[in-house]
Amino acid sequence: MAQNGSEAGPLVAGVAGRYASALFELARDERQVDAVAESLNQFDGLLKESADLRRLVRSPVFSAEEQEAAIGAVLDKAGIGGLAGNFIRLAASNRRLFALPDMIDAFRALVQDSKGIVRAQVRVAERPSDAVIEEIKASLRDIAKADVDVDLVVDPSLIGGLVVKMGSRMVDASLKTKLNGIRLAMRAAR
Repeated sequence: MAQNGSEAGPLVAGVAGRYASALFELARDERQVDAVAESLNQFDGLLKESADLRRLVRSPVFSAEEQEAAIGAVLDKAGIGGLAGNFIRLAASNRRLFALPDMIDAFRALVQDSKGIVRAQVRVAERPSDAVIEEIKASLRDIAKADVDVDLVVDPSLIGGLVVKMGSRMVDASLKTKLNGIRLAMRAAR
């Protein structure tokens, strides 16, 4: 059950959501949620590091057999087995590897919801110091009245400031948005 009393419905949708929900329920029943999350995070790290692995996951030109063999080799080398390994192999055999990054994100959302953790994305123009990151986390915890998992994204196009998305709320305190507002006001004043 999700924290809001419903099944995982509102958190995840589509193919990725269905796969993630099934994995979450199985992992919860087997009391392996944290182990599965750790293995999926490990695989996600491999995806982010390897352009070849991303190409294998996204490209439809590889046959299911080729994808299964390659993914199997990657999983074996990385030591990813158990439920997470079987899940990734299942995604490969069902030709759903393209959705795997979304499945991993959806699984994370389900885990966090089950633990009462709120997700927040914080976009900044440049990476702040650790002290500032802790201040941001503390402020978000106060607002959410819950533990907050912060996904920090560096986006130089913001110029300065930050954009925070938490749940259905978004606060845009970026310099880019403020400058765009001034630009629009100047055009309207002509």
